[in-house]
Amino acid sequence: MKSILASFSIASILLIFSGCATTTPVGAIFTDATLPLHATSVNGATKKGEATCTSILGLVATGDCSIETAAQNGKIQSIRSVENKAYSVLGIYSTYTTIVWGN
Repeated sequence: MKSILASFSIASILLIFSGCATTTPVGAIFTDATLPLHATSVNGATKKGEATCTSILGLVATGDCSIETAAQNGKIQSIRSVENKAYSVLGIYSTYTTIVWGN
């Protein structure tokens, strides 16, 4: 009986934490981090475009934070670099922004 309970407990913990692995540093209380994602050999970057997605309680997520949308928002034809920005307060309200630099 104890081994069944232990197995169930371990399986439950693994299930709960299975979606927690991310490429962005995540703080339990607050997150505000910008990370480089990709760079090209295009010289200079005179324009910046952003696209943002929003999540509430990790239950509802909305928005378009694609590289294509960020480039369109910044009127960028040739992309120099791409960054990701994560912002979260207690996991209740979170935003994920794709930032594109280029010309």
